[in-house]
Amino acid sequence: MAAGKTFPLNLFGIAFGLSGLAGTWTAAGEKLGLDAAVANAFWILAAVAWAVSVVRYLLGARTLRQIMEDLGHPVLGPFAALVPASGMLLGARLSHYAPTAGKTVVVIMFVLSIAIATLFVRHLMLGGLDVDKLHPGYLLPTVAAGLIGGQSLATVGLHSVGIASFAVGILMWLLLGAALTARLAFRPSLPTALIPTIAIFAAPPAVGGNAWFALSGRADLFQHALLGSFVLLILVQLALIPTYAKLPFGLGFWALTFTTAASGTYGIHWLTASGVALGGVWTVAVLAAVTLLISWIAVRSIVFVTANHRKTALEPVAAR
Repeated sequence: MAAGKTFPLNLFGIAFGLSGLAGTWTAAGEKLGLDAAVANAFWILAAVAWAVSVVRYLLGARTLRQIMEDLGHPVLGPFAALVPASGMLLGARLSHYAPTAGKTVVVIMFVLSIAIATLFVRHLMLGGLDVDKLHPGYLLPTVAAGLIGGQSLATVGLHSVGIASFAVGILMWLLLGAALTARLAFRPSLPTALIPTIAIFAAPPAVGGNAWFALSGRADLFQHALLGSFVLLILVQLALIPTYAKLPFGLGFWALTFTTAASGTYGIHWLTASGVALGGVWTVAVLAAVTLLISWIAVRSIVFVTANHRKTALEPVAAR
């Protein structure tokens, strides 16, 4: 069976994006003084999507051998890191209501992310990979997992481990970011289905900035450096909107969602830290933009899946 044939690993991006949206609502709620009920509803939705995705995948994978083959897949393998990454975010939120349970979830997911990152880097070190298979999803096992680990570990009180995790994320961002830039610039364009993953390229400064706010609690010199990187990469993403708009819709568009949500959350953190005039109005605008985009992708996904299900159901009839 090909990697993720039953449940492609990149579909874990659905729970990941919903977790990001929940995080944006949480940050906005704290800024605006809103009741946490709406944010928690999104967290519950993300947790359900995560659990259903994990069960759905395991029912298809069935064996450890198949899981290992999926992890080593040159295109879909890196997306396996979304399982513990989403799990850490969910555990960190749970810790606000059940500290011991939330901390336990974060630690377990962090250990799993270390295991996946280790296998991933080992795979890189052994060489023989096709550079044209490289795509921005390669940032997930080490960069995203490391930075999200830093934020989540800080949230549950494991500050020192969080700093170490954050450092790994920054290191791998520098290393893999350079390789990805070279691949995108000097090799053939990504396949159409992978073009939405370019959004992941812009995520590290936002995800790192959110993590650093959790770790340091202030807008220091390093945070300003991350902000500068964030502004450039987000401007590039805005310039890429016409490119994204020309693509046929597919479930790969969920690759856009976490970057969008993390960017929105980062913006709200900065609005809070800077005390900018009309900060509440800007927060509402950011929240609305993030929610509308992710909601549009969710609705389009439902229509897409429904249409393809009907098409598949009609194929035997047409054959007869």
